[in-house]
Amino acid sequence: MGTIEAHTRRSEFAGFEAGAWLFVRLVLGAEWVRGGLEKVGQAGWTEPPLGRSVSGFLKGAIAKSTEGAHPEVPHWYHTVAEQVLLPNAELLGILVSYGEVLVGIALVLGFLTRIAALGGVTMNLAFLWAGTTSTNPPMLLLGVALVLFGTEAGRFGLDRWVIPQAEAWLPPGFGRVLPSVMLGLAVIAAGALALAVTDTATWAGLLAFTLIATIGATWRHRSL
Repeated sequence: MGTIEAHTRRSEFAGFEAGAWLFVRLVLGAEWVRGGLEKVGQAGWTEPPLGRSVSGFLKGAIAKSTEGAHPEVPHWYHTVAEQVLLPNAELLGILVSYGEVLVGIALVLGFLTRIAALGGVTMNLAFLWAGTTSTNPPMLLLGVALVLFGTEAGRFGLDRWVIPQAEAWLPPGFGRVLPSVMLGLAVIAAGALALAVTDTATWAGLLAFTLIATIGATWRHRSL
């Protein structure tokens, strides 16, 4: 009886959790849709002159990166904006406009919810690094929560059918390989970020400390 009761309580809590995530999804998704629809069909975003709005936004961010010793926009973002983003302003305007709408719709429908939330997190971070706050901090918080903890986020949505089908199509062992791939990408991104925001000596010190800690922990584990 105890096992049955515990299972029942877990099921009831899972339903409550899914309902709470549904509320989060709807709020966050509606905000993404609203923001995207304000851009779709507008001059400078998806209509000529293409790229004008993105160019103005990025030039403003570049200007902020030169203000004082601790600027609102980091120096490394200045370089990325100038060399990578500005030359592709037209494409970025279209991607951001329709990307916001698609992320919002996916969240509202509960379709690949955590992947959609990750797309939203990426855009929020890009906007914040450019020195724009607005609604980005709370949206970023909700998006990160969905990505990290939203295992039940799509239960009241299309993921209830989509995820089982996707798992059936994936090759055996994919679930074990994916975390390793993500870890590798995270390490590469962390290394690139460390080089961008610190000097070489600091970066080398961080790397050396990480290696020493890892080797020490591995050796201690094997000696137990």
